[in-house]
Amino acid sequence: MNLKKSYILFIFCFLYFFSQASVQSDSAKVSTNLIVAEKNFSNKINDVFEPIVAKMGEFLFWDPFSSMGIYDPVVKDETGQVILDSKGQPIEKHIPIIVVWLVLGAIFFTIYMKFINFRGFRHAIQLIKGDYDNPNHRGEVSHFQALATALSGTVGLGNIAGVAAAITIGGPGATFWLIVAGFLGMSSKFVEVTLGVKYRNIDENGEVSGGPMYYLSKGLKKRNMGKFGAVLAVIFAILVFGASLGGGNMFQANQAYEQVALLFPVFEGNGAWFGLGLAFLVGIVVIGGIKSIAKVTEKLVPFMAIIYIAASLVIVLINITELHHAFSLIFHGAFTPEAAKGGVIGVLIVGFQRAAFSNEAGVGSASIAHAAVKTEEPISEGLVALLEPFIDTVVICTMTALVIIFTGYHSASMSAGADGAQLTSMAFGSVISWFPYVLLVAIFLFAFSTMISWSYYGLKGFNYLFEKPLTRLTGQAKFSKYTYFFIFLSFTVVGSASSMGAVMDFSDMMILAMSFPNIIGLIIMSPEVARDLKAYFKGIKEGTIKKYK
Repeated sequence: MNLKKSYILFIFCFLYFFSQASVQSDSAKVSTNLIVAEKNFSNKINDVFEPIVAKMGEFLFWDPFSSMGIYDPVVKDETGQVILDSKGQPIEKHIPIIVVWLVLGAIFFTIYMKFINFRGFRHAIQLIKGDYDNPNHRGEVSHFQALATALSGTVGLGNIAGVAAAITIGGPGATFWLIVAGFLGMSSKFVEVTLGVKYRNIDENGEVSGGPMYYLSKGLKKRNMGKFGAVLAVIFAILVFGASLGGGNMFQANQAYEQVALLFPVFEGNGAWFGLGLAFLVGIVVIGGIKSIAKVTEKLVPFMAIIYIAASLVIVLINITELHHAFSLIFHGAFTPEAAKGGVIGVLIVGFQRAAFSNEAGVGSASIAHAAVKTEEPISEGLVALLEPFIDTVVICTMTALVIIFTGYHSASMSAGADGAQLTSMAFGSVISWFPYVLLVAIFLFAFSTMISWSYYGLKGFNYLFEKPLTRLTGQAKFSKYTYFFIFLSFTVVGSASSMGAVMDFSDMMILAMSFPNIIGLIIMSPEVARDLKAYFKGIKEGTIKKYK
């Protein structure tokens, strides 16, 4: 039996026995009368990460404006009453320094690239249609497959739960700034994906490795900043590996299970078994590599987006007479100083923060998937990638926001303390009773697609750190790959069977923290991208870059 088959068999045998061991702690979780003397695995993880999370949060989510007393972070309704969350705690909205960093980066790239988010849109559509696909170009997937894979990593629970949180905290006005953030994020995505393709590695077997690890190290080395670039690349690789296990895996599995158990009580207390089944499905796809992932995502992403948008459109059409009122609430809330009792800046930041969590523009993760595209023109894939925040945030997130506003669930009296995916589900169910089941399908597909994409991102980060030493140690070229998948799929079971607590906060922080090394590198290399962009459009105009359809 070869190494690949041996590892696949070992992984799934381990997961089976691991799930058996997890059932006991999973059952204990739902039995309120059973006292557990020993801490379960989740508790132990939380004990390790809680102090780490606290320290990271002090920096990444530090709010300098609130600290200086410029505004009150506690959210109040129109009558001045404090709004409480589902746990009865006051809701606060802050302006985290990490979000300010992402916003400033997006504004810089939009202006520096001369509003490429608008002037490159038409050509991006031509590219995903395959008009410029050269069959002789190196790479592993088409423009459309690369876009679908990257979208599957960003279109997820943030589009359902994140938007609901934005409206709960910032009111309908947050929707406007969420859309603005989506447009600005298109420019960040363009720059990072262009560099991801330009500095990618293609080995003798045609397998591609790309992303911030490579353009930070190779691109900055060209500028006599090799050591600085190497440090940034290692930091990013560590963060993307950790984020893939947490936000890209455990959180998705946990939330998918919670939604299934909510609508189908028979699953209550069987999270480990659910996790085992989900790990099996994910494993079948991801062990086949980026080509296998792309084949699934190119079919799954359009399907799940159509399901969700169609359900949303039904609600919009039913309430079409309220369209003017809904948009009045959005624009009034976005620009009125008294909006949500937090002022324009507060509502603006809430919208930008949820957009950043949703589309990950500036974080750098999507450039790992886009690097595998079949092209010799890095700018072309950068243009394709700018469609990603548009679809994810401007279209899908806006549909969620409109559903919540049309059904009246933006009001504190209607939401009754619900937040996140629960609030969105209530809004859907208020129109047609069986719509929450449609939402359940969307949530499961969103979670599944996010997991398979993030497994690829995490693999590239893990390989960047460990592939060479592990290959030298074992003599097996694929040892690093299957070791990572063993870890990744194990955490799928953990995520389904446990309450993650601080681990989830930790993984979310790592996803956002990826933007620090990434945006530093993007700003340094942006003049290079601007020159390449000018040359590319010149080539289109002169016909040196040809159409093939």
